[in-house]
Amino acid sequence: MYHVKTATVNDIPVIQDLTEKIWRPTYQPILTPEQIEYMIDMMYSTASLNKQITELQHQFLILQDDSAPIGFASYSTTGTPGIFKLQKIYLDGNYQGKGVGKFLLEQVAQQVKERGANILELDVNRFNKAKQFYEKQGFSVYKEKKTDIGSGYIMDDYVMRKPL
Repeated sequence: MYHVKTATVNDIPVIQDLTEKIWRPTYQPILTPEQIEYMIDMMYSTASLNKQITELQHQFLILQDDSAPIGFASYSTTGTPGIFKLQKIYLDGNYQGKGVGKFLLEQVAQQVKERGANILELDVNRFNKAKQFYEKQGFSVYKEKKTDIGSGYIMDDYVMRKPL
């Protein structure tokens, strides 16, 4: 049985533990170890997560099975009425391919629809195999985007959208 918990700043250590388990295996095939470390520090340091939750109004959700946290997601408004952004969605590799990611994504979609969304948008690395998962969930490529994230690193992404 899976359930979703709304995260607060008190859950930052849980998000960081999940990041440690999930991030490197996810991105090792497509990013250098140096870029992975840079991005983890940039997005998952205590200060960064605190800012995302308190100042940027990112809503974090923690997915739990009966015994432990197994994944997380976050979403936010975009400034465009009706469009919300899935900022993050990560799942322990042992649970992938079993419908659990779909469950977590559906929880996000339900919450953003309740807040007035009619489009859910996300960025995915052009070489991330998760792109196929998103396509199966009804997302399609809206545009391509390159983002300079500092220290000489570029995020080369597809922006995908799903009508809700």
